[in-house]
Amino acid sequence: MYNELTKNDIKKMEEEIEYRKLVVRKEAIEAVKEARAQGDLSENFEYYAAKRDKNKNESRIRYLERMIRTAHVVSDTSKEDEVGLYNTVEVYFEDDDETETYKIVTTVRGNSLKGLISSESPLGKALLGHKVGDRVHVQVNEKAGYDVVIRHIEKTVDDGSDALRSF
Repeated sequence: MYNELTKNDIKKMEEEIEYRKLVVRKEAIEAVKEARAQGDLSENFEYYAAKRDKNKNESRIRYLERMIRTAHVVSDTSKEDEVGLYNTVEVYFEDDDETETYKIVTTVRGNSLKGLISSESPLGKALLGHKVGDRVHVQVNEKAGYDVVIRHIEKTVDDGSDALRSF
C-alpha cells in the first residue's frame, strides 16, 4: 500500500522530520533527564509523561519516513478547465437539491469536516479530470451511487497551507 503524495507533501514531511529530530527530540531527551533526576521512578509521573512524549515523537518520525519511502509521487497540475488536485470544486447534488464546495487534496491532507476530500475518495476520484457542467456519477460501492453536477472550479496552487494530518 502506498499513499499518493505530491512533491510539496513530501517536502513538508521532510521539514517536519527535520524539526522533530533537531528540536523536539532534544527537548524530549532533556525532559526525560530532568524527570529521571527527581529520584524514585516508580512514583514519578513526570518521568513517565516525558518518556511517553519522547516515544510519541519517535513514532511520528518513523511514520513520516515510512510515508515518504512508500509514497507514489503524483502531479498536482491539471488542465485549466478540468478538476485537479488542490482545486476547489462546487458540486450540485441532484438527489438532495443541495450545493457543496470541496477542495480535492491528497490522502494525507483529507479532512471531510473541513471540506478537504481525498483524491482517493469516491467523490474525489469521480470529480478528477471533469469540467464545469459535467454530470458525474459517484460510485460509493457495488450497489450504491449518486450523480453530481460540477458547477464551478477554482484553480488553486498547493501552498502547503493545508496541514498534514497528525496522529
